[in-house]
Amino acid sequence: MIDWHDAELVARLQRIINDGTIMSSLRDRYSHTERAFQRRTLKSAISCVGQGLHSGQDVSLKLLPAPGGSGIVFRRTDLGVSIPAKFDQVNDTRLCTVVGEGAARVGTIEHLMAAVAACGIDDLLVEVDAAELPILDGSASPFLFLLESAGTIEQAGNRETLEILRTVRAEHNGAFAELRPHNPGGSGFELSLAIEFSAAAIGAQAYSLHLTEESFAQEIAAARTFTMAGEVEALRKVGLAKGGSLANAIVVDGDKVLNPEGLRWADEFVRHKLLDVVGDLALAGAPISGRFVGSRTGHALNNQLLRALFADEANYRFAATAPAVLQLTAA
Repeated sequence: MIDWHDAELVARLQRIINDGTIMSSLRDRYSHTERAFQRRTLKSAISCVGQGLHSGQDVSLKLLPAPGGSGIVFRRTDLGVSIPAKFDQVNDTRLCTVVGEGAARVGTIEHLMAAVAACGIDDLLVEVDAAELPILDGSASPFLFLLESAGTIEQAGNRETLEILRTVRAEHNGAFAELRPHNPGGSGFELSLAIEFSAAAIGAQAYSLHLTEESFAQEIAAARTFTMAGEVEALRKVGLAKGGSLANAIVVDGDKVLNPEGLRWADEFVRHKLLDVVGDLALAGAPISGRFVGSRTGHALNNQLLRALFADEANYRFAATAPAVLQLTAA
């Protein structure tokens, strides 16, 4: 079990993530995209412990292989309740994405879901003993490290791809999120996102990319969640961000980044928001073939977009053939 409270271990893992070791391993492991269209699960179980971002509680997480066709399922081991990782199970989107209902819920799932989708994993059992996943370093890199360490394996069952047939849009107060069909010659899942914040350290940023599992790890997986210094105390007064710190989030105060190590990229903020999009849209239940375009979108709009998509069968179709791993491509 990997303990994310162990600062020395975390630093060593972060060096592995940063030096590209994961990437060379991913290239070896997932270099067969034109081959079989079978479903994939983990080769072996792997676990870690960390702290919940909002609860501040210690959380144990275990990722396990799952049978073909079972999809991604969260299991609250403390309650004996299972929750499918599907868009229609989302019941809260304040600062994170939450699936389940009442006490039987699991939150802050978007970073793990993004890593799972990028690694092309179709079937997975996620065991957790609390109401949210551990935040780890605030990005998807630690989850990517866990998945890469466990390895994946093909199993019975054919993967389906969710093909976007016509444009679907969700919007609120000038922010919007769209899923569009491919342009002629397009393939995989193309993403383009713009954000704008009043804090001078963030400002207006945009990012677009054709994302494979390799570029996911190289370009957005390590982008961390962020907040404004002035919002931290208000969040804690309403029972949120109790586990937040400079070790698992970027904190911005006007034109200053308060983290002593600074940013991992100058545009780390929009990269993280794009990471959230990948994770939230993974709740579609199948790899998406089409284009995503968004402006100032967040967890709520991302979920509304999936609900709008599935509200009309003319918007999409499930194709029986698909690449063996998720292909996310540039707008």
